[in-house]
Amino acid sequence: MYASLLHTTLAATIIILLLPLTITTPTHAITITRMMKLATMTSTIPMLTFLNQGLESTTTRLIWTTTNLNIQISFTLDMYSMMFIPIALLITWSILEFTNWYMAADPELNKFAKYLLLFLVAMLILTTANNLFQLFIGWEGVGIMSFMLISWWHARPNANTAALQAIIYNRIGDIGLICSLAWFAMNLNTWEIQLLLLHHHLPVLPLLGLILAAAGKSAQFGLHPWLPSAMEGPTPVSALLHSSTMVVAGIFLLVRTHPLLEANSVALSTCLCLGALTTTFAALCALTQNDIKKIIAFSTSSQLGLMMLTVGLNQPELAFLHISTHAFFKAMLFLCSGSIIHNLNDEQDIRKMGGVQKTMPITASCITLGSLALMGTPFLAGFYTKDTIIETMNMSTLNAWALLTTLAATALTAAYSMRLIFHVQLHTPRHQPTCTPTETLPEQVRPIVRLAMGSILAGLLISTALLPTKPQIMTLAPMTKLAAMIMTLMGLMYALDLAYQTTYTLKPKHTLYYITTTQLSFFNTLVHRTTPKHNMKFSQTLALQSNDLLWYEHITPNKVKTLNTTLATKLATTHTGMIKTYLMTFILLLLTCILYIKLYGTR
Repeated sequence: MYASLLHTTLAATIIILLLPLTITTPTHAITITRMMKLATMTSTIPMLTFLNQGLESTTTRLIWTTTNLNIQISFTLDMYSMMFIPIALLITWSILEFTNWYMAADPELNKFAKYLLLFLVAMLILTTANNLFQLFIGWEGVGIMSFMLISWWHARPNANTAALQAIIYNRIGDIGLICSLAWFAMNLNTWEIQLLLLHHHLPVLPLLGLILAAAGKSAQFGLHPWLPSAMEGPTPVSALLHSSTMVVAGIFLLVRTHPLLEANSVALSTCLCLGALTTTFAALCALTQNDIKKIIAFSTSSQLGLMMLTVGLNQPELAFLHISTHAFFKAMLFLCSGSIIHNLNDEQDIRKMGGVQKTMPITASCITLGSLALMGTPFLAGFYTKDTIIETMNMSTLNAWALLTTLAATALTAAYSMRLIFHVQLHTPRHQPTCTPTETLPEQVRPIVRLAMGSILAGLLISTALLPTKPQIMTLAPMTKLAAMIMTLMGLMYALDLAYQTTYTLKPKHTLYYITTTQLSFFNTLVHRTTPKHNMKFSQTLALQSNDLLWYEHITPNKVKTLNTTLATKLATTHTGMIKTYLMTFILLLLTCILYIKLYGTR
């Protein structure tokens, strides 16, 4: 009975989501928002049923092919999917409501709302898929919709470039997923996740393909440049992209297939080191950025590195828990930044803001709350997951380097969050006098407040009340327990001291370290400019000088030129300009012809 109720309610949720795609009324963006609200409320029923009964079911509705792989439309409803669906619906509902205010002047608002809805549907297909082929459909769906949404303002060259970056870097990751799918089909003869998880001792090659796919989708180091560039899209796209759809898909893939990874030390060490490197590098880059959206984008990359590191620690449930709590305050931070940008006439430089707490108190309070949750402040959402991850690292003997870099990233998180608050909210306004920041419309404030409530309560509810398996209570040494808090306080103090010195005492200096982090360690310059330039130059040298200017030119154009010149020269030497020579030549030629006719003409 419970299983049928679960399936019926989820089917109703899907129908509610798909109905707005067929509505064509002028105000159907508002209708989509209302339907999303209804879907969010409806999805809580199967979630509570699952949590109460501990259900887990797999539903197969249609067989696509009857080949050796036997590909089916199959949905799995377990802890991961049942917990993620209401969270994604709630956040999308808030973002769609905010969109009605933020993009009210856009003539294509209705199409934009439908694109956001399709983005969510693709992510739900990915999270509920029971086979890798169906997961791949959702995987490609979120990639295509991210391309469409990042390039929404397609008249801007930067937006088109950012969308191309996103699609190209994700294609690199997709190569890994496709290779893993091919390996599973050839060696295990199945793509069903439940059957794949029975094989605990796989070679490292297909596992590295899965890690490469997750690194591309979740913007790990090396494939990370597309994530900050994606800020060229509208702010609601950034909020949905960074909170509960695109970027968490890679981590979700590793969480779903973690039983394949847990027995392979090479795969786990790769996840651990890659995550530690990503979280520290992104935190360093966020420290010197001046674009408010790029600061929050790099904080997302840093948290994704923390999730990847948690997978490497053999803690997939903890990584999923951080996905769930991180979604609330990250979406809220982006909506707050969008509210500030829109009120300051599209100004994104934090050095040209200031004094927002007096003109926009609700937005300022919520962005402070989101930053505190991001730091891991006690009893906010991030505290129940981020501090638990660091405590788990302290109890692990896997890699001391990863622990040290993660602690450094924790301090840097507090530093760039404090810098953001310092420049945006404090002191006198530095924006144009014509800007009049206000908070009058409910569509502007209500979604932010809703997400703020989630940022306060989500960690407590998910970690202690909602999860069917409660975390084990352990006794830790004081320094181990307080390591994350100590590093956060150190980052706050250093950031405050630095902000005070550069504002009142010392003139800021653009040192080599500052320029390096501002330019993202010159990664984009090397990958997007220097390397293609050298490749083009090498290809030009090889193709032009070795091919066109060497054998090809000597065989055809130069050979014809030399032959023509030689023949012309030899013929020109016979033209002396003397009439006697010409007459003698003519007479000799005439006699030769007469003689030839006499001898051979009668035969």
